[in-house]
Amino acid sequence: MQIQKSFKDTSGNGTLYLVPTPIGNMQDMTFRAVDTLKNVDLIASEDTRNTKKLLNYFEIDKPQESFHEHNASVKIPGMIEKLHDGLSIAQVSDAGLPSISDPGHDLVKVAIEESIPVVALPGASAGITALIASGISPQPHIFYGFLPRKKNQQIAFFQEKMNYPESQIFYESPFRVADTLENMLEVYGDRQINLVRELTKIYEEYRRGTISEVLTSIEEFPIKGECLIIVEGSDGLEKPESDFDSLSIKEEIDSYIEDGDKTNVAIKKTAKRRQLTRQDVYKEYHEIED
Repeated sequence: MQIQKSFKDTSGNGTLYLVPTPIGNMQDMTFRAVDTLKNVDLIASEDTRNTKKLLNYFEIDKPQESFHEHNASVKIPGMIEKLHDGLSIAQVSDAGLPSISDPGHDLVKVAIEESIPVVALPGASAGITALIASGISPQPHIFYGFLPRKKNQQIAFFQEKMNYPESQIFYESPFRVADTLENMLEVYGDRQINLVRELTKIYEEYRRGTISEVLTSIEEFPIKGECLIIVEGSDGLEKPESDFDSLSIKEEIDSYIEDGDKTNVAIKKTAKRRQLTRQDVYKEYHEIED
């Protein structure tokens, strides 16, 4: 059992501040975050070059120390020693809240074990920011961060999560997002999603629709910039793949149409599931002979 008095600590230790940084727009930096960076003794930065741009923008002159996944185990003992000496440290990531996609969590755990106060500042979070404007239910939700890269691992991941009722938040590279959505469509079916890119920047964009509709839009208008995928949770009504095995091609397409898909989308999904060309499925559905 441990009780932390964040602003009434009398141990003589310094404080570890977790300071969020903008996810794109510099104006999203809070007054408190700027003030904290101006007053700590050291800034632990995921990328010192990136953080230097932020410090210059707000005219902050404080020393930095590189702190990322490749040097965390070496850096943490020295930082803990500084904190025990009464120095205060601000840990920042390249964008958004620290300790999520960087080694800050390891530093936090050790600081807690050493009875060093850990104070988190509120601020920008790409996942939550995208979620509340997505049109997909924000409660309940699950944040997963980045997905496995290999197809078989990604498929296995989706199969494990497919029946979760919570809205799901993923980060993804623009170079992998189409493949990821194809895998998601295969497992989840054609759910509503929101593909968000360049959040808070001038090219900010939300693509709202079914997975197949968003995939079609990517084919027509390729994407650039960092992406998030917001996926609606399961309603418990998805049809297992085995339910389609006894259906003809026409019956399967009609089943998708009854669920609200447009004919061309239903044909595409049927072709993909059966590993046939869309042209062959189209001809079969419309009874067109060669």
